[in-house]
Amino acid sequence: MRRLMQIMVLAGCLTTTVGCFVPIYSARPERRVQQLLFTSDDLRAMVDEWERFWFMDSPSHLTPIRTHGGIL
Repeated sequence: MRRLMQIMVLAGCLTTTVGCFVPIYSARPERRVQQLLFTSDDLRAMVDEWERFWFMDSPSHLTPIRTHGGIL
């Protein structure tokens, strides 16, 4: 029983550090750059969606130059 408990604790410690043993990105520099670009594009798209949802991408009406917001 004690041996089983030790194995379970050891397995728990090893599974919590999977990110250290198994890298997220490829070891090849070309592939790694492509993966990082895809990750950053996904995060950038999320920020754009957040701003669009809260109408933060619209022009401010407090600017000295009046912007209609339509196509000029």
